[in-house]
Amino acid sequence: MSGAAGRLIVALDFPDGASAGRMAALLAPEGVAFKVGLELFVSEGPGLLERLREAGAQRIFLDLKFHDIPSTVAGAVASAARAGVWMLNLHASAGSEGSEAMKRAAGAARSAAEEAGLPPPVLIAVTVLTSIGEQTLRDELGIPEPAGSHTLRLAGLARGAGLDGVVAPGPDVRAIRRAFGQSFCIVTPGIRPAGADVQDQARVNTPEQAIRAGADYLVVGRPVTRAADPLKACRDILTEIAAASGTAREHPD
Repeated sequence: MSGAAGRLIVALDFPDGASAGRMAALLAPEGVAFKVGLELFVSEGPGLLERLREAGAQRIFLDLKFHDIPSTVAGAVASAARAGVWMLNLHASAGSEGSEAMKRAAGAARSAAEEAGLPPPVLIAVTVLTSIGEQTLRDELGIPEPAGSHTLRLAGLARGAGLDGVVAPGPDVRAIRRAFGQSFCIVTPGIRPAGADVQDQARVNTPEQAIRAGADYLVVGRPVTRAADPLKACRDILTEIAAASGTAREHPD
């Protein structure tokens, strides 16, 4: 889908399906996609996906960040593909065999979707979580390289494994786009409108900054879903995306 609405993913970070369904029904007419994360999926189970579709959510990003041994990750990805999700993700550093897990997952996604008569999901790898800053990466996780360098290295592993793209913080988007070209999908979370509270995010961008850097899709949660008027907040972000896209590359259909 092209246009501003095609590039916005609203995170349904709710503890229950009823709240998520009401938000999906409110915003689905705008043409945006929706993200289902761990809390909501564990609370409601796979049946939630069909209920969200009934509420109007046609594109669902299943954000479960699979991280396990290759066979387990491949099986989980296959199940998600058969469920008809539009996008899903796994950690680029999955288990001790990140590249192997990603390769197995890519093959499983294509095979399962083909068997089910569905289009394959967009399969992306998580690089560095937006809640992790430079100090945490160095002092607690023992990774000596800067966050941007680490993200770029993991993105290279994902591309080499046959994945469609990565989840990457806004500050790293430009380097990834430059390194891996226009066809590599970049999904950017941690988006906050100018002046908004960054909350638990360490590395954030505004919608305009992320689009101008080369992000394909922006994930926005609380600035929309916790706003006094979620529909207005969503439309304001779509307006900002559209304005920034006028000087950014055209998004492919």
